[in-house]
Formats: sequence, structure tokens, C-alpha cells
Amino acid sequence: LFPESITTEQQSLVLVKRLLAVSVSCITYMRGLFPESSYGTRYLDDLCLKILREDKSCLGSLQIVKWIQGCFDALEKQYVSDFFTFFNETVTELYQFKFKYKKKVPQMDISSNHGEFVTGLCSEDVKQASRLLLRTLYLLMQDLGPLPNDITLTMKLLYYKDVTPKDYQPPGFKEDASPGDLLFGGDPINLRVGSVSTDFHLMKVRVTTDKKRMRKAGSNLIQKNGPTEISHQGLDCEEEEEEESTKINLLNLAFSQEEVIGPEKKRKVSEPEKLPLNSRK
Repeated sequence: LFPESITTEQQSLVLVKRLLAVSVSCITYMRGLFPESSYGTRYLDDLCLKILREDKSCLGSLQIVKWIQGCFDALEKQYVSDFFTFFNETVTELYQFKFKYKKKVPQMDISSNHGEFVTGLCSEDVKQASRLLLRTLYLLMQDLGPLPNDITLTMKLLYYKDVTPKDYQPPGFKEDASPGDLLFGGDPINLRVGSVSTDFHLMKVRVTTDKKRMRKAGSNLIQKNGPTEISHQGLDCEEEEEEESTKINLLNLAFSQEEVIGPEKKRKVSEPEKLPLNSRK
């Protein structure tokens, strides 16, 4: 499932792509969106993973695979900062994948007669963080109550302003015609699923869902001071910034012109065509 070694930028990119694909597959499978035939099976230790594949008998799963591949293009170019997938116009559940790109800084080599030693993130530690993220996501999915019967799934991409061409759209996406705030139906809570960091990439995963769907109200994933509405800012605050925002009851879930630490975000947002899911399994 993971590259044997994660010491190069290409290996790191492969890892991030696989984590995104497996995570989205997990969400669609555990939320009962597509039939069993739309998934292949892989194992991660004792965890059985269901991974979306191009099932020609299910147009919905085919479309999701194309959207993920479109996000891959933006990841390869290091344009995308946030990938969102959510249900319905009035959002009932939202998943955010946040990406940061690291410039490999020359590190100090300690030379000796026995060779050179270079510090860096250990591949095994990265793999362990990846396993923990996927396991936590699966456990969370098992803890969520059912979605409404009639739902529409869509995805949005948010980009880094200083590197993304104004006319760029990844395959399968178009410019978002209505990049305003998303309205959340119900009493939303924010859940921190986890993060994976390599020498080249950082990926964070968070979930926002209706509090009533959480079967275990005391989940340690719940982030306090959650939103009463979804502000289009992008969950792009750093952890310490979020802790200081108790007076501002927002969760930073989407798109804003505000500057953040690191590359500037741009308001331009990509979205695919809406995908109605009337034939859930």
C-alpha cells in the first residue's frame, strides 16, 4: 500500500496520493454510497481497506475516481491547498484534506571517517502515522450515524495563490460559480482525524458532521469551540492559532481571501458537476 521507502519527493507524492484515494474510498464505502462491486480489497495490517475502482456498472463511482485523479494533477503541480468533499447543498457532513508542500532545505552533514549522517523523517515513522490516520478514519466512520436517504456528493479544490495559474483547472473540474459560504444543516462539530508529514509534504484530515450523528459524544476527536456555520476560510489556521480563536466561533472550513502563514490562498475554487446518489446500496 505504501512505498517501501519515503525518502524522495516522488515517493512522498505517491504516499500522499494513496492516502487521499484510500481515505475517500473509506468515506464512500462506510457511508454506503456505492455497491460492493465498486471496490477492491487491500489489507493494512489487520485492517481491511475497501478501495474505489473504475466500475463501469456504477457511474457514480466512476465519477468519483475521475475527481480523485483530477486532484492528483493539482497535487503533482503543488497547486492544491485544500480538498473538500461534502454532502448536499446545505452541508450535512464535510471532509477536508489539507496539503502543504515543503521545500527540502539543505541539511548539515556530519562527516567522519565512517561516512556521512543526514537527519530527516524516518520512513517507518511516516508509515506508522499513515496507518494511524487510516485506522482513525475507519473507526470514526463506524461511529457515525446514517446519512439522509437523498444526498448529493460534491468536491471542491482550493489553491495556493502565488503558484497557481489563473486559468488552471484540473481534469474533471471547472471554476466554482458560487464560492460563497457553505451552510451547515444541524449542530456541527469538528473532528481532527490526523496528519501525516514527510520531508516534502504535509497532509491533514478533518471531518465536520452533525453532533447528533456522533454515537459517542465523548469522542476524543472532537475539537472544542466548533462552528455554528461553515466560514469559507479553509481550516488553514495552524493549531496554535485555532486555540487562540475561542472568541471567534468559526472553524475555517473553506474559502477566504485572507492571507495565512505560508503561500497565499486564492479565492478561485474548482468544483466538478454535482453527483446525485439516488442508488445507494
